[in-house]
Amino acid sequence: MKQGLALSSLMKQHGETGRTLFSGITAEAAAGESVALLGGSGQGKSTLLRILAWLDSADGGFVAYEGRARSEWKPADWRRRICYVAQQPVMLPGTVEDNLRTASRLHRTAFDEPQARRCMEALGLGGLAWSKKAGDLSGGEKQRTALVRSLLLRPEVLLLDEVTASLDPGSKSAAEELLAAWRREHGTCQIWVTHDLRQAREACSRVWLLADGALQEDRPSRAFFEEPATEAGRSFLGAAAEGEGEA
Repeated sequence: MKQGLALSSLMKQHGETGRTLFSGITAEAAAGESVALLGGSGQGKSTLLRILAWLDSADGGFVAYEGRARSEWKPADWRRRICYVAQQPVMLPGTVEDNLRTASRLHRTAFDEPQARRCMEALGLGGLAWSKKAGDLSGGEKQRTALVRSLLLRPEVLLLDEVTASLDPGSKSAAEELLAAWRREHGTCQIWVTHDLRQAREACSRVWLLADGALQEDRPSRAFFEEPATEAGRSFLGAAAEGEGEA
């Protein structure tokens, strides 16, 4: 069986204060798995995703993929397989089409226009002019276009950092459906940072809970939401319930 993404004793300190953000993070995410990375604000969820994407460095521990430590990979090869999608997407200079063609330019492969159009249509962007300047898109249009751009890279692991937070309910549901279909078809591993617990329950099969600087829970989603195994998990869900389903 193909080995997935493995985290071993990861530790990160705050650059200015030296305070430990988290430590001892050990977990695995397999091909085709969908993981919700949950936790309160300031726990380091986005930082952890950036470490996994090789956009930030850990201060201890290591990450491996397919049984090979990250130090054994070339950065370009790692990032081709493991793709980070930011909450605030960066549009490249040029048009919508220029952005969608990024993957084919980077890897010198043929541009899969039919696939791109299917994905744009699925996200409600079928009528968006590809000649439009990417910088002129609305926030929601940028977020959805950036998601399609990332899918066209055909990564094996997608690191999704609040990618639906700025979307209206209809667009959010469309994004969830597209990502679920993509995962089933391509076996992509997906790790979601989300504050939407409905999304975590329905879109993800496993939960990682970061709290008090440690990975407090690593359990199937249903088990976590029905009966958390730790006091940290119970406190997190209790606070979320008071906040009407978001934490």
